[in-house]
Amino acid sequence: MRQIIPPHWKARIRNFFLDLDARIDSSLFSSAKGIRELYERYSTFMDRFYVGRWKRWVFIEPLSEAATLGLGGLVVMLTLAIPAFRETADEDWLKKSDLAVTFLDRYGNPIGSRGIKHNDSIPLEDFPDVLIKATLATEDRRFYEHFGIDIAGTARALVTNAQAGGVRQGGSSITQQLAKNLFLSNERTIERKVNEAFLAVWLEWRLTKNEILKLYLDRAYMGGGTFGVDGAAHFYFNKSARDVTLAEAAMLAGLFKAPTKYAPHINLPAARARANVVLDNLVDAGFMTEGQVFGARRNPAFAVDRRYEASPNYYLDYAFDEMRKLVDTFPKSYTERVFVVRLAIDTNVQKAAEDAVENQLRQFGRDYHATQAATVVSDLDGGIRAMVGGRDYGASQFNRATDAYRQPGSSFKPYVYTTALLNGFTPNSIVVDGPVCIGNWCPQNYGHSYSGAVTLTQAITRSINVVPVKLSIAIGQKEQPKAPNPAKIGRAKIVEVARRFGLKAPLPDTPSLPIGSDEVTVLEHAVAYATFPNRGKAVTPHSVLEVRTGAGDPVWRWDRDGPKPRQAIPASVAADMAGMMSHVVSEGTARRAALDGIPTAGKTGTTNAYRDAWFVGYTGNFTCAVWYGNDDYSPTNRMTGGSLPAQTWHDIMLAAHQGVEVREIAGIGMGQKLPPERITNAQANAAPKVLETKPGPPPVLTKRGADVLVRVEKLLDDAARTAAKAAATDPKQAKPASSTSALAFPQNYAEENANASAPRKN
Repeated sequence: MRQIIPPHWKARIRNFFLDLDARIDSSLFSSAKGIRELYERYSTFMDRFYVGRWKRWVFIEPLSEAATLGLGGLVVMLTLAIPAFRETADEDWLKKSDLAVTFLDRYGNPIGSRGIKHNDSIPLEDFPDVLIKATLATEDRRFYEHFGIDIAGTARALVTNAQAGGVRQGGSSITQQLAKNLFLSNERTIERKVNEAFLAVWLEWRLTKNEILKLYLDRAYMGGGTFGVDGAAHFYFNKSARDVTLAEAAMLAGLFKAPTKYAPHINLPAARARANVVLDNLVDAGFMTEGQVFGARRNPAFAVDRRYEASPNYYLDYAFDEMRKLVDTFPKSYTERVFVVRLAIDTNVQKAAEDAVENQLRQFGRDYHATQAATVVSDLDGGIRAMVGGRDYGASQFNRATDAYRQPGSSFKPYVYTTALLNGFTPNSIVVDGPVCIGNWCPQNYGHSYSGAVTLTQAITRSINVVPVKLSIAIGQKEQPKAPNPAKIGRAKIVEVARRFGLKAPLPDTPSLPIGSDEVTVLEHAVAYATFPNRGKAVTPHSVLEVRTGAGDPVWRWDRDGPKPRQAIPASVAADMAGMMSHVVSEGTARRAALDGIPTAGKTGTTNAYRDAWFVGYTGNFTCAVWYGNDDYSPTNRMTGGSLPAQTWHDIMLAAHQGVEVREIAGIGMGQKLPPERITNAQANAAPKVLETKPGPPPVLTKRGADVLVRVEKLLDDAARTAAKAAATDPKQAKPASSTSALAFPQNYAEENANASAPRKN
């Protein structure tokens, strides 16, 4: 290397680096000197503002601490605001809840609507002054004064609630309530309240006060499936919100607090009492005088009688949620917000399902200590024909068919037996029903006894608990013969198969998973069973069949755009399972579910302490799941899946197959006629043995009989009002309120009354 570089180049390179080093040293020295001089000048300048002694501690230190704390608080607030501002990331945030959907049944008949018709909404200046004043006096008197959060109102509410020892007054402003309606859910958590506060301030910054009030009046839920005061006015009073009186405006303003509790078509006395509170608020706020509200107190509003209007509200809520998700999949450029949607619902089957649930709970619910039920009827392509999410939508809008996770008990076992058939077992494979333990857990059969060697068909027919647990161990051993914990491997295979069927519930790994300890929903469970009559093809549950714009233009169709069936299990395995499950109905725990001449298969389910009772079954046409229990998880009175659930399933499916061509099920055929004694004694079998009663009139009215009595009551009320009006106008022509001439009974009243007390035939 020394020979390559010439000697004179070495001197030049050495001089270059010496020069570079000198320049760097000089620059650093000059920079340091300059910085020192600048600091000295700055110090000299700042010395002019030096404050010492008492002034420093009175002024400077507090201001410094306030600045530090303020900066830290600002950082914390920005951190807390991030989740709230994520909700506003969508540029279409003002319209994302702005859907107007009219629903038709599968045959094209209108059955209801959901959403808000924002395009046809009334301008704020057209709302009656009394309606706006009633809303502000009750919900937010300082609406036009605060910045989105009424600090004084919140403090006042906290003091009032603390003195009362409970929630007596709300502290949320109208802006906060609108933020919740637009972006958040109704869950009562600290996180939701924090997000609500930030979003309220954000809304105040983006919109004017009048725009916020207008949106609130249009988007608030008002009970009866209606949104906005105009929709509520049409529903409750058959008039536009433009034309409501002071009494009606007070009743509408009272609905904001609790639309279900104060809905006048459900509880008119409570609605009137709430309206009277609103009138008090109008006087207290100084918006009106006592003399101005006196007439409204003396003549409260009358709501339209909607006791005879039945709407499948649980189904429509589910369909509207599905429609919202579907609209989110449309291109961003698509701006249409008004739709006409044809659903898979069959109103006849829906009515039969509602009546079956109500009749069973009315007759036997008290004896069984059961207060709630849910059911789903589905086509074999996943289309939901009927859905009952609870006993009374007016009392509770919680949909137990779609949102409640309950233990399926033995109705989960078909997934276990399917997994066994996929791993080399057959319906005639022998498994010993005997003691088995996994760790400290030892499953027990229903009768605390064992049957010895049984086939898989016999085990599922008798609903033996030990056999599915042993199958989970055997499946794991076949998968990994030398595994230290074969049961865990077997359970993983069972969960995998359940996922293929369409179950999306969490299904955590527990030793008792094979006997149904993990929770599922009624909807998923019902549609998953469609895999068996579908020759192993799993389908997706859906309610929407067709979507059109308000002008009638087609937008989306399930048969063209929806997900296609997928082969979950071989057709031979589905046929074997259908054959095994048919024995559950013909000779096992679900004999009450048997249908005359219609092939039927299914599985009952009962959980610990009788908290849940299920029957999930299918024919060649439909699948249906029925659940009974209590919302508070309290035990029933020894109710099993073979009692009310099986009988309810029978009544629903009997109605569903009226006028339908019965299809066969692979593995069963076309079914068999029931023996005459099974048909003759069907009504006797419908009631559990512990509930046998002596001959005579039923202890509880049927739903039809109750409806007749309600109609009679309404006619008597109308007659009394007519007589009172006649007496007021002309006392000489007035007739007693009890006069039968004032009653207009329907011509078929006697026939309906007779039918109401007649025994029901199956």
